[in-house]
Amino acid sequence: MDRLEHIFELQERFDRDLARRRQLPDYSPAEWIQKEVLAIVAELGELLDEVNFKWWKNPHPLDHEAIKGELVDILHFLVSMCLKAGITAEDFYQAYLAKNQVNFRRQQGLTDQKEYAAGWADKEE
Repeated sequence: MDRLEHIFELQERFDRDLARRRQLPDYSPAEWIQKEVLAIVAELGELLDEVNFKWWKNPHPLDHEAIKGELVDILHFLVSMCLKAGITAEDFYQAYLAKNQVNFRRQQGLTDQKEYAAGWADKEE
C-alpha cells in the first residue's frame, strides 16, 4: 500500500470511529463536505497565524512543527472530503497528475487561455 492510500485508509477509519463515538447524525455527503470546508477554513486561519499574517504585529519566529501540524489538520479534512465524495486515493492521485500537467502547460504558454500566456497583461493595454 502506498502512503496516500494509507492516509485515505486511516482517515476512513477515523471518520467512522468519530461518527460512532460522537453519535453524529447521518449527514449527507454534501452536508459533510460543507462542514469540512468550514473546518479547513478555520485551519487555514490557524496556519495564517503561524506565518505572521498580521503585519501590524511584531513577527514571531516560525514554528515549523506548528506549521506542519496545521497542514496535517488541513490534509485530514481534505482527505475526509474526498472519501465523502467517493474519491479514492488513486482517483485523487490521477486527478492531481492531470491538473499538474495542465498547470505546467498554462505556465509554458501552451494553452488557448490567453490569461496564462506570458506577458498577457502587457498585451491587454
